[in-house]
Amino acid sequence: MGGLCSQAISREPICGALVLRRLSGCFEMMRVAQPNQPKIHEGWWAYKEVVQGSFVPVPSFWGLVNSAWNLCSVGKRQSPVNIETSHMIFDPFLTPIKLNTGGRKVGGTMYNTGRHVSLRLDKEHLVNISGGPMTYSHRLEEIRLHFGSEDGQGSEHLLNGQAFSGEVQLIHYNHELYTNYTEAAKSPNGLVIVSIFMKIAETSNSFLNRMLNRDTITRITYKNDAYLLTGLNIEEIYPETSSFITYDGSMTIPPCFETATWILMNKPVYLTRMQMHSLRLLSQNQPSQIFLSMSDNVRPVQPLNNRCIRTNINFSVQGKDCPNNRAQKIDWLVGWLVGWCLDALNKVFVEN
Repeated sequence: MGGLCSQAISREPICGALVLRRLSGCFEMMRVAQPNQPKIHEGWWAYKEVVQGSFVPVPSFWGLVNSAWNLCSVGKRQSPVNIETSHMIFDPFLTPIKLNTGGRKVGGTMYNTGRHVSLRLDKEHLVNISGGPMTYSHRLEEIRLHFGSEDGQGSEHLLNGQAFSGEVQLIHYNHELYTNYTEAAKSPNGLVIVSIFMKIAETSNSFLNRMLNRDTITRITYKNDAYLLTGLNIEEIYPETSSFITYDGSMTIPPCFETATWILMNKPVYLTRMQMHSLRLLSQNQPSQIFLSMSDNVRPVQPLNNRCIRTNINFSVQGKDCPNNRAQKIDWLVGWLVGWCLDALNKVFVEN
């Protein structure tokens, strides 16, 4: 199966350009601490109107209805974003992601939260990742699914302006610096979120098949339903690629803390049309309430605001579907990036 490219997900790897090692420290310095924030809680918010005529804050209002969520409106490093492949920077020092399961299968509980399908691992089953853009090891806390009411929409991130039928998000917290997810989510270098696009095909990813087969998914039809899963192999959710795209951003739900490093894998995972149909039959509400599909549980893309989008996919190796990058002098590119970084750092220090 192919990688991300000119038509969002193609059958060939992405192409790219080179950045020098001296820039690598710049990106780490940009991770400034967040001020002390109130404790994270579910709160009163939605992706879309719950009932016509009633008011539950949708994404454009998240930052206005709760002062603890003001970053949702005023933050400058918000997620998700639209990834323009022509603007990515090749970083040869981004190593492959390392997954450590201890050689064990894991178990967890799958929930209908009313907003997402959420799989949360049992605390005795530890899955850690490292490498890539990470300085520290991060521990898997939750797997979350986003999906659309129609094919070709439902991913939070876009690639060259194109959405996909869904997006799997594996949410990890920095267990070396912080005691738990709640503490890490509001702290610098706190989260790493691995994002994998979902596409519809004749056969499905074996991990998704465990989550979305009829016997399982029908157990969580309504809000607050839960179902225990065992014998899961986390490695199976990852597509067969060591290539990815990465940038610094935020949680995509309130309180929108800007503490997340995003890693977007360069290949999709697949689910069947029937499995996608089963997802769309999940309700945001409890059985006694009106049915409202959980689908379209996505936050709109946010401004990039001059953030660097890095990749370990070598743009100098052209695939047949990959457009050539515009030729630029490397000295100009490095000079511009260093200048931008120093200017941004100066603004951070002035503001603090």
